[in-house]
This record gives sequence, C-alpha cells and structure tokens, in this order.
Amino acid sequence: MAVTLKVTDGEHGEWAVLHVLGEMDLVTSPVLRQRVHDAVADGRRSIVLDLSGVVFCDSSGVGVLIATRRLIRSCRGELRLILPADGAETPAGRAGDGGNGQGAHVNRVLGALGVRRLFDVHPDVISAVDGAPDKAEQAGPLSA
Repeated sequence: MAVTLKVTDGEHGEWAVLHVLGEMDLVTSPVLRQRVHDAVADGRRSIVLDLSGVVFCDSSGVGVLIATRRLIRSCRGELRLILPADGAETPAGRAGDGGNGQGAHVNRVLGALGVRRLFDVHPDVISAVDGAPDKAEQAGPLSA
C-alpha cells in the first residue's frame, strides 16, 4: 500500500486553509512543508492547517508542524490547527476521516510528545477562523 498525503487549498476570509489528508511521515511530510512555504511566499500570514483527515503522523510530521509554527511566527503571522479531540469521533462526512475519528491521531501524538501546547488548536474551520483557542486543551504560552 502506497503512503499518501493530499493537501488541498482553501480560503476563509483572510485565512488560508490547508486541508491535509492521509499520512504524515518521512516520505510525505515534505509535501505539507512545501505547501506552507508556497502560501507564505504568496503573502499569506494567517494559516489554518486542517489535520482532521490525517490518519498517521510520525516525528517527521511533527517536525513539519513545529517548523511551520516557527516560520509563521517569524513572519508575525498566525497558525491555527484543526484537531479532533483525543479519542473523539468526528461527524460523518468530514473530509478524509469517514466519521471514525481518525484525525484524532495527530492530537494524541502531539499530546504524548508534550508539544500540543505550542499550537492554537480548534475543533473545526469555523472556530479556527473566528477566534479563541480551545482553552480546555490549551496550556500557557511556550516559545520554541
């Protein structure tokens, strides 16, 4: 079985929304890294990464997320992640997860590594582009 990652572009107001589907690993993570760099090169400084369709994420994928955070911060931009709650099921029909909560994998990986608090996390695109972080899951600020 081939490892795949699909990244599709979208917009929501001033926000560039990148929908990520598949597996983020050593082979596929550079696809996401390049798409983020392309968005920044196009002048986008407000970026949402919708990771609800990611079914697997290894250290390479986490590295891309941390590098993305660093890049966006260096541009004085904003990065927000869409991550389903740990173990929660997402609504049926959501892009890439078939309603079985697979997108929660990234949430669990980031939590296990202790880096989830570095990110502004939201449950869906609407809450991500509208404002406040998911305070129930967010720890205090931490620089990296």
